[in-house]
Amino acid sequence: MAAHIRFVRPEDAEELAGIYAPYVRQTAITFEYEPPSPEEFRRRIEGIRQRYPYLAAEEDGRLLGYCYASPFKGRSAFDWAAETSIYIRMDQHRRGLGRRLYAALEELLRAQGVLDMLASIALPDPEDEYLTMDSVRFHAALGFREIARFPDIGSKFGRWYHVVWMDKILGEHSPEPRSVLPVSALGYNDDTLF
Repeated sequence: MAAHIRFVRPEDAEELAGIYAPYVRQTAITFEYEPPSPEEFRRRIEGIRQRYPYLAAEEDGRLLGYCYASPFKGRSAFDWAAETSIYIRMDQHRRGLGRRLYAALEELLRAQGVLDMLASIALPDPEDEYLTMDSVRFHAALGFREIARFPDIGSKFGRWYHVVWMDKILGEHSPEPRSVLPVSALGYNDDTLF
C-alpha cells in the first residue's frame, strides 16, 4: 500500500518523537542537543495544531515522516509568513515523501491565506558526517530561494554551522491582505487524507 498524507494527532507524539530523535543525536540538521520526550512532543503538536497544519506520511499504519508550519515571529505583522519543518524517517529517504508532504502543506497554507513559506536550514561549510547540503537542495528544488545567511551561528558536535533562511512566495503581497485563517477553519478533520 502506498503512503498517504494525513493530519497528525496528539497520540502520534511517541512515534514522531522516535523519527526526530536520530536527527537530534546524530546530525546537525536540528540544533537541539537532547531529543524531546513524547510528552514534550505532544505539547508541541497541540500548540501547532491550534493554528497551523501538522501532517504525517503513513504507510501500513506506520508513520514515515512529518512536516508542519509554525509562526515565523509572534507579531501580528508577520501573520502571513509561516516557518516550515520536515523530518523523514532515516530509512525512508529518497521516496518522494518529502515532496508529497510539502505539497500538501503548501496547499493548506495557501488556503489559510499564508503568503510566505520560510525554512531555517543548517548549512555546513564544508559538508561533514553530521550535515550535508541535502536540505538546501531539497528546498531549492521545491522553489525556495535563499534570502538570508548567518555564518557560524550554531555549534554542535564541536563544530560551527551556518544557518540559511529560504523563502517560497505563495501569493501576492497586496496592501490589504485577507486575514490568515486557522487550519481548523478550512473544514478538514483528522481523518482527511491527501
